[in-house]
Amino acid sequence: MRRIVMSVGALAAAAVMGIAGTTPAYAAQGTLFVNGERHENPSGCFQADSWPLRVTNRTDATVTVFSTPDCSGSPTDSVEPGGRGVFEFGQSVSVE
Repeated sequence: MRRIVMSVGALAAAAVMGIAGTTPAYAAQGTLFVNGERHENPSGCFQADSWPLRVTNRTDATVTVFSTPDCSGSPTDSVEPGGRGVFEFGQSVSVE
């Protein structure tokens, strides 16, 4: 009986891991330009190297602008897919 319980438990754990392992991380499709630097299929936080922050969003996702260098705190603005913007106080952008 103990072997059956252990086998069922192992199968259940393998099934959960298999389902969790097949979920891909999301990355926007397209190109994001941050102060002229090109990022293909971006995902995550990108920091600006100079001011003002210039963003051209040629992806299928909305880009969030932050006034902090590490995409923390409250967002200050956003750039919709196909849009662009210049942000005097922007220091980083996030693609989720």
